[in-house]
Amino acid sequence: MAGRRTEDRPLSFIEQARRDQLVEVTIGVVAEHGHAAASLARIAEAAGITKGAVLYHFASKDAVVAAAHAHVLDALVADIGAAVDAAPADGAPAAYVRRMVGHLAERPDHARMIIEAMIHDHRPDSSARWKPLATLLGHAREARGLGPGPDLRTLAIITGGAIDAIVGERLQDPAYDAGAAAEALVAMLESAAFACERTTLSSSRTSA
Repeated sequence: MAGRRTEDRPLSFIEQARRDQLVEVTIGVVAEHGHAAASLARIAEAAGITKGAVLYHFASKDAVVAAAHAHVLDALVADIGAAVDAAPADGAPAAYVRRMVGHLAERPDHARMIIEAMIHDHRPDSSARWKPLATLLGHAREARGLGPGPDLRTLAIITGGAIDAIVGERLQDPAYDAGAAAEALVAMLESAAFACERTTLSSSRTSA
C-alpha cells in the first residue's frame, strides 16, 4: 500500500478498525517477545498484513507501540476509576487495590506491555504511581472521622510495590491466586492506615 493516511482527515470506519486491530496485535507481540524484539515485520506478520500497510496507519514501530501502550493505560485507568467511583469514600482504597490487581491479573498481556514500556521507554514521575492512592487514603481517613495519621505517601508507595509483586507472581505462575493476595494486601493496608486510630479512639472512649 503506497503512501500514508493523511492525518488531517477523519478516520473511516475501516481505517479505525484496522488501527484498533494493529494496537491489539502489538500488545500481544510486545507481551510475547518484548519491546526490543517487537519489530515492524513481526507486528505486520501477526496482523496478517505487510509492513507498508502498518506504516499506512502509523509512522513507525515506535508510533504503533506508543499507541498500544496508551490503549493499555487508558483501559487500566478507566477500569480502576469506575471501581473507585462506585465505592464509598471510606472503601475507595480497597476498591483501588482490588481492581488494580484484578485488572492486570485478568489481562496478562496488558501487564507485560506496561512492564516493557517502563523498562524500554521511560519511567513516569513517581508521584503518578503513589499520589492517586495516597489521595484516596486521605479521603478515606476523613470519611472515617480520623485526623492526621501515618505517612500516606509511604503507605501508597509500599502498596504499589506490593501490587507489582502480586501481578509479577501471577505472570510467572498463572495458578497463583492474585485475588486472595489482593485481599491480604487490603487487610494489611486497612491495618496500617486505619486500625491504630480505631484502637486508640476505642480505648479513649472506654477510659472516659
